[in-house]
Amino acid sequence: MASQHRKPRSAGTRVAGIRTPALATAALTSVALLSQTANAAPSDDGKPSLEEVEKKVDDLYRQAESATEKYNAAKEKTTKQRKRADGLLDDVAQRTQKLNEAREELGSYAAAQYRTGASAPDTAAFLLADTPQDYFDQNHLMSRLTDRQKGAVDDYVTEQSATMKQRQEATESLATLTDTQNDLKTAKATVQKKLGDARELLSQLTAQEKARLAAIEKQRQEEAARKAAELARQRAAEQAAAQQESGGTSSGTGSPSTAPSASASEDPSYATKAEKALAFARAQIGKPYVWGATGPDSYDCSGLTQAAWKAAGVTLPRTTYDQVNAGTTVSLADARPGDLIFFYDDVSHVGVYIGNGMMIHAPKPGAYVREESVFYDGESGIHSVIRPA
Repeated sequence: MASQHRKPRSAGTRVAGIRTPALATAALTSVALLSQTANAAPSDDGKPSLEEVEKKVDDLYRQAESATEKYNAAKEKTTKQRKRADGLLDDVAQRTQKLNEAREELGSYAAAQYRTGASAPDTAAFLLADTPQDYFDQNHLMSRLTDRQKGAVDDYVTEQSATMKQRQEATESLATLTDTQNDLKTAKATVQKKLGDARELLSQLTAQEKARLAAIEKQRQEEAARKAAELARQRAAEQAAAQQESGGTSSGTGSPSTAPSASASEDPSYATKAEKALAFARAQIGKPYVWGATGPDSYDCSGLTQAAWKAAGVTLPRTTYDQVNAGTTVSLADARPGDLIFFYDDVSHVGVYIGNGMMIHAPKPGAYVREESVFYDGESGIHSVIRPA
């Protein structure tokens, strides 16, 4: 996502139901401090530190992903607008053909009036008149027309007015199409620019620096996974306590992946749909993230979630901006497998929740569809949780 759109956030304030385990928080803080200490010091040759490069690359990937969602929205809008414009142009062509045929018929009426004694028809005047009605009125011929002929004139006038209106709509639709195509080009150029900048930064690293960067990323993922596990254990403990309080029994194995919520229990079919969506998502693990892709060989984040829920018979919009409004908002504490987890202030990333604080998502350019902790970019990165069915 674009870094200029990110707002400062206090951890734990974005999603209801999140409670940060103290040990996990301390661990993450320690890792951050160690990373900064090890990498933030400027090098002797004036090059940016490894930590600075990592942050810059991460920001560029976020910006590229945000631009990707704008590209997806512009592409969808362009497709719809092109279909509308083509339909209007086809209608105009058909109406124009009918008008030409009707004009010929009305011309024959004028000629017939001449043969029966009316004033000679002026072909130029007939063709240039605002409407056939005007021509017939001007030449005092309306009184000589039969009811059928008068009806033909009225029909022509109505059809001509409708055709002119549709031509105007087609012209406006083509102008809108041009605008959306320009938006599409702009978004595409932005994505390519951000990815190019990220590749350029990474290309300047030595093999040793790349190895260190990979180690830092792995450490970050491990800490996020620990935090997800802690959330799962905490949830299981809460469920066990709640069952004991209500006089029930608990096996002590509850987790976000198996615990029912009130809203989900109202729809018995949700678990079945979610199971199908997750089965599809799991089958895509290992496929590359490609911006703008919707499968079957590659995906971007919203392309994956859309395809997963389509496999369950549920149609989701194309972009994260629309998917976030395509369901019921729930807290992370009440998240169930199949729910969609959205990230960042501009809602530029999404994954499919699988339970125990984990999700399946298409992470970013250069990565592959994978299972990962919902805390992969910190707790404050989580925007909301949506139940789409």
